[in-house]
Amino acid sequence: MMFSEKLIQLMRTDIKVCVLTGAGVSAESGVPTFRGTDGLWKKFHPEELANVDAFLNNPELVMAWYQHRRELIDKIEPNLGHYCLARMERYFTDFALVTQNVDGLHRRAGSQKIYELHGNILHNKCFQCGKSIQRVDFEDGEELPRCECGGLIRPDVVWFGEMLPEKILTSAINKAVEADLFFSIGT
Repeated sequence: MMFSEKLIQLMRTDIKVCVLTGAGVSAESGVPTFRGTDGLWKKFHPEELANVDAFLNNPELVMAWYQHRRELIDKIEPNLGHYCLARMERYFTDFALVTQNVDGLHRRAGSQKIYELHGNILHNKCFQCGKSIQRVDFEDGEELPRCECGGLIRPDVVWFGEMLPEKILTSAINKAVEADLFFSIGT
């Protein structure tokens, strides 16, 4: 029996499925990647925009850059890959979507069992107390948004030098280890 036939036969049973996605899935929708030929890190320096020191040294610049990326994502639609994964989730009883993407396109396509390893650019959190905060937009020239505790509000993404959220990482690893079938797409 050919590999593709075995795969089709396996997928006809109720198995545990885990999918890992990366930038390649969202690139087709128009989300710029970081390390590709036209990657963002070829135009911008991560040390100026994507770490705690950058935020503390120039929070206005960092927030303006993330606001620009949010506005770009607002204009983008999920692609067929996002929709296919959402449909797969409905097909399998035990399905997990682990993503490195922060754009929220999987959720917009209908996926619900998502483990966002690097956070979600459309959400915020308090730099000081860590409280999760829904999206707060930042307009250049405005005062920086603050939490009720007084701390600066930052994008809820994992920056260079930060650890992945332990609970999400542990759950994602467990789903990957337990999976009967594992896909790596766009990584």
